[in-house]
Amino acid sequence: MDFRSSIIPPDIHSEKAWWCVFRGDELLVRVTNKRAALPCVGNMSVLHLEPVRTQYLGTLDGCPCYSAEIKPEAAPPEGMEFLGLRELFGCLKEELFWLAGHAVQIKNWDRNHQHCGRCGSKTVDETKERAKLCPSCGLKSYPRISPATITAVIKSNQILLARARRFPRILYSVIAGFVEPGETLEECVKREIREETGIEVQNISYFGSQPWPFPNSLMIAFTAEYKSGEIHIDDSEIIDADWFTARNLPPIPDKISIARRLIDWFVSTHP
Repeated sequence: MDFRSSIIPPDIHSEKAWWCVFRGDELLVRVTNKRAALPCVGNMSVLHLEPVRTQYLGTLDGCPCYSAEIKPEAAPPEGMEFLGLRELFGCLKEELFWLAGHAVQIKNWDRNHQHCGRCGSKTVDETKERAKLCPSCGLKSYPRISPATITAVIKSNQILLARARRFPRILYSVIAGFVEPGETLEECVKREIREETGIEVQNISYFGSQPWPFPNSLMIAFTAEYKSGEIHIDDSEIIDADWFTARNLPPIPDKISIARRLIDWFVSTHP
């Protein structure tokens, strides 16, 4: 499916459009036999919901896409429910999951930039780009994107995996962290791995990237080789870390994440 971002809605009303309707950060879906679906209707009035704000996102295979924010007390239409995006891993079609991830970030940005962060004046939408403009002081605010690195560290036939304190269940993944101001991506890779596990790495290579809507990240993936050091976890973000072979992996992330792609790459190249 081909998603094309745009800020200019179609001139002609469409009988069908994808709607990402949020109550807070929960998404409106219809769940049938453990499969979730977004509403595809011409107008939100069909859902009997009144939007606080709506945002045009673009098209998915030519079909218009919108995000919408509704009041916290709003009840879902009959046969539908509100669920968090994380709960929809594996339930929502992958292309629609990424659409919803894009939508929640635009919705949050729109809500959080109704007023200028510098002078407090009411902002207005730019007409040629996705931005909020303050007519009083001229400050322009764009949707926030937070770059983060995520790295598979390889030592012979082993991969370094860690269990983060924030994980809701027993789960091990590769090392990730946000890029700091003035830092290159490679410097971030080295710093995060050193801070969280005490390991030094070398031969850092780009692997791929993935948008990640929790909350507004761009995950930039790398592979790296072990250089030196023994594992010493920081104990604030990491509960445990260890070296694993392809045959003794612990519970790992779902396939939708680039973390899993890195681990699957390791398994395929280090059997």
